[in-house]
Amino acid sequence: MLEVRNLTVKYRGCCALTEVSLALKPGELVGLVGPNGAGKSTLIKAMLGLVEAHSGAICYNCQPLKEQLHRIAYVPQRSQIDWNYPITVQNVVMLARTRQRKWLQRPTRQSREVVKQALMQVDLWELRDRPIGELSGGQQQRAFLARSLAQQADILFFDEPFNGVDRKTQNIMFDIFEQLKRENKTLLVISHDLSETIHCYDKLLLLNRQLVAIGTPKQVLTATNFQRAYGHHLNLISA
Repeated sequence: MLEVRNLTVKYRGCCALTEVSLALKPGELVGLVGPNGAGKSTLIKAMLGLVEAHSGAICYNCQPLKEQLHRIAYVPQRSQIDWNYPITVQNVVMLARTRQRKWLQRPTRQSREVVKQALMQVDLWELRDRPIGELSGGQQQRAFLARSLAQQADILFFDEPFNGVDRKTQNIMFDIFEQLKRENKTLLVISHDLSETIHCYDKLLLLNRQLVAIGTPKQVLTATNFQRAYGHHLNLISA
């Protein structure tokens, strides 16, 4: 169980998050939704220790999460990645295996096999020697999905992974999320897309600097909750 208890994050005296509490169970695909500036990325970064929490606790299996960061795979927003960095697709994914070997040590046979399987899962094995910057947006996103798979983590965070991707990539990602659920992984996905894919999630967290609602998509995306989070009526999907 991944738990956040009374988490508050402040920037320059202003609250980015206020008293957020939630629990994520293994084997569930959880979507984190809310308006721009709601604190969605801040929540994940606070859980990762990338931003400092003003107060609150973040635990995994009753132990501080900051002491178990090796169990987390994190895929940031595409805008935070330098796509011009001279590295191949295969080496991007191999970076996930650095904990399994000493610095400058050649990858083991097991690591090479794990990386190959991850790239095959996202349909990028044939492009493994291509510079990452030469891929399409959807292919780049799949490369970082493969990196998260190769890390073999228990907790996986994705920050808006569907932005600017093609339908093939979207389908591959949801298929892999289903596989990870069967493996009892803990999955948290930030999304701004409230189209029909919202019903692919087992649970939604609706956030606007504080937790507005938590539950199934039908329970969360009510007119009242939408008004509280977005400031206007629900008119994008049928909840």
